Amino acid sequence: MIISRTPYRISFFGGGTDYPSWYRSNKGQVLSATIDKYCYITCRWLPPFHDHKHRIVYSRTEDVMRISEIKHPSVRACLRFMRIKDGVEIHHDGDLPARSGIGSSSSFTVGLLKALYALKGRMVPADRLALDAIRIEQDILKENVGAQDQVAAAYGGCNLISFGPKRHLQVCPLTASAGRMKEFQDRLLLFYTGIQRTASDIAAAQVKCTPAKGRELSRMCDMVDRAVEIIDGRGDISAFGRLLHESWLLKRSLTDRITTPALDEIYASARRAGALGGKVLGAGGGGFMLFFAGPGKQAAIRRALRKLLRVPFKFEDSGSSVIFYNR
Repeated sequence: MIISRTPYRISFFGGGTDYPSWYRSNKGQVLSATIDKYCYITCRWLPPFHDHKHRIVYSRTEDVMRISEIKHPSVRACLRFMRIKDGVEIHHDGDLPARSGIGSSSSFTVGLLKALYALKGRMVPADRLALDAIRIEQDILKENVGAQDQVAAAYGGCNLISFGPKRHLQVCPLTASAGRMKEFQDRLLLFYTGIQRTASDIAAAQVKCTPAKGRELSRMCDMVDRAVEIIDGRGDISAFGRLLHESWLLKRSLTDRITTPALDEIYASARRAGALGGKVLGAGGGGFMLFFAGPGKQAAIRRALRKLLRVPFKFEDSGSSVIFYNR
């Protein structure tokens, strides 16, 4: 039996520049961090004493004889990609809800690949894991997804991740001290709106308008460099919050599907209560919202958003890992 643990991520800047429609011709980069909330995949070879060959357990249970019968697209694609011949049993558990903007789909794919490689007796490096997951989601499943979530899930940590037509996929950890990172982390508030959405549907609208939004995407890419300078520097870290607000105003102009009147009201309430900036995580449309505020303003923000679930978190740097191995 194998158990893999793969983190979810918070993306701060550059989302949208990690889509192939952009980075195949332009520089793309994002700033993101993984958090101590995880996707767990339990995987084992299934003994041949059942009336099914494969069992897949997630929000539903699938008992099937052939991989082609599996309805979960990522599981079906990963088993084919890994050329699994014998019967397997796969269980999924997650600390946070799916379709909520924290990269859960890619964490699932990365975690499943990690577990399947281990089940076959192989431990692969993070770059291989990330590239395999990107290939499965973008090329095999043909989903409208970027490339940042797979990289964040595989590597872990707070990173500047770069994409481009030449030097594709570079991961540079931030160099800030532990004290500076704690100061940064303590300024962040994460709330769950309770609104689930399918990121691929929203992303499709953004991908379609990419050719007409080159100026905006270039500015979003430049903001990543400014954000890294703030965190790695020694100046007032509040500048990060103000930059986050600037980025959100820019991102919501890409397509009318990124935000909704309900999300705009949540954002406005947080700002009135003292948040310097914030954003809807992921592709938009719902899920989690992140806010940046000084310690003296956070109680007022929590009161203003008391109808939402606040999720305390810490940064983590382990990336996808096998936490139980017994073949």
